[in-house]
Amino acid sequence: MAGTLYLVATPIGNLGDLSLRAAETLEQVDFIAAEDTRVTVKLLNHLGLKKPMVSYYRHNTGTRGEELIARLLGGESCALVTDAGTPAISDPGEELVAQCAAQDIPVVPIPGPCAFVNALAVSGLPTGRFTFEGFLAMNKKNRRAHLESLRGETRTMLFHEAPHKLQATLRDLAEAFGPDRRIALCRELTKLHEEVRRTTLGQAVSYYEAHPPKGEFVLVVEGAPPVAEQAPTLEDGLALVDKLQLEGWSTRDAVKEAAAACRLSRKVLYDRVLARKKES
Repeated sequence: MAGTLYLVATPIGNLGDLSLRAAETLEQVDFIAAEDTRVTVKLLNHLGLKKPMVSYYRHNTGTRGEELIARLLGGESCALVTDAGTPAISDPGEELVAQCAAQDIPVVPIPGPCAFVNALAVSGLPTGRFTFEGFLAMNKKNRRAHLESLRGETRTMLFHEAPHKLQATLRDLAEAFGPDRRIALCRELTKLHEEVRRTTLGQAVSYYEAHPPKGEFVLVVEGAPPVAEQAPTLEDGLALVDKLQLEGWSTRDAVKEAAAACRLSRKVLYDRVLARKKES
């Protein structure tokens, strides 16, 4: 019988955020797959635990993923952890989860810290609908193509960014979405120097040109205003009447259907259809 893969969320800065269930899971599993064992050992030391660990990160997902699947199929249980936050979210763990799903290996989430969810919650921007975009590409062409695809996005957008790339990213965001678009810059969440700066893209560019950024950021960007739907015109109604008549509808039935579909006055539309016949 296959073992279980546990996705254990770990603190994004404050060790006090580790849940009791997460600690119990780390204690009970057979081994831990960690993004960086040097980081995870500090967490285990905090808990007073010693566990066998293997590394699982972006550049070894192929061979190491096969090893982990073999061990899970052999009946061992594994806790997957990242350096901070929830595994498999903007993380190579998603590949391991997909492999487990294909092999019917149980996968159990152990909920906990997630940087972008907490940033969204404190941003002051709409939270009902959002899109998480992760890190933007370093390649300028790919980055601009990504932002271009988001130009009309009405949902709140979330990005991760490192301090050394923040200023360039803010300039690109301002160019893509305009300097007046609102943004919340959430820095070092749950850590000693936690900060949430609510401003506009244009003002953010100016601020960080004068104040070099420090720490890891989650950028919460306001979505585009929804495009107002244009009300159907009388010409739209006439065009629909013509289409329905070509399909064999009678004039009366076509007008009734078109008036309802286009939210037009049936009498006004019918009179216009008759007038057009006389004109022709």
